[in-house]
Amino acid sequence: MRLDINLASQPYQDAGNFWVRWGLALAGVFIVTAALAAYTTMQCVQARREQADINSIRDKIAALTGVENNARSFLNRPENRDTRDRSEFLNDLFHHKAFSWTKVFEDLEQVMPAHLHVVSIHPELDSDDELEIKLTVAGESRDRALELVRKMEDSRRFRQTAINRENAQGGGQEVQFDISALYVPEPITASPQGGK
Repeated sequence: MRLDINLASQPYQDAGNFWVRWGLALAGVFIVTAALAAYTTMQCVQARREQADINSIRDKIAALTGVENNARSFLNRPENRDTRDRSEFLNDLFHHKAFSWTKVFEDLEQVMPAHLHVVSIHPELDSDDELEIKLTVAGESRDRALELVRKMEDSRRFRQTAINRENAQGGGQEVQFDISALYVPEPITASPQGGK
């Protein structure tokens, strides 16, 4: 039996190869750490900017809310109630004047699928003073109502269209749907002076 024994007091080691490997590993760790630190710093800077923007918007909202509250309290004074009531009356008149039944029916005619018809229609102003159309339509199937909702959403005249209620009529032969949508009327263009 043969044994290989190294009797040297300091056996040979490939130290250069060891330090090269460790150096590359440390360089990789340093590069990753630097990249993570840079990314974290950029995110912190961006978060501070966004927080500053949010604070600025909140300050503006608070200032506008203060102005609105002052205006409301001014209009609610007994000596100003007549002016307030008159302005509300005129604003309501302007809203009703801007609503055109003919235009609404023209816009509905463009999106109404076959075998579906309008049973009733009711316009009203919502809490944000936007014109909301509530209509009841009847047809043979739910697919027609879904097609109408899709076409209304694709139209430039209707937004936030939704089926609120579905009701079968006449032994299931006809289905009625209550649909609501915000109506966006065409802007009124002023006719040129002296034109007909």
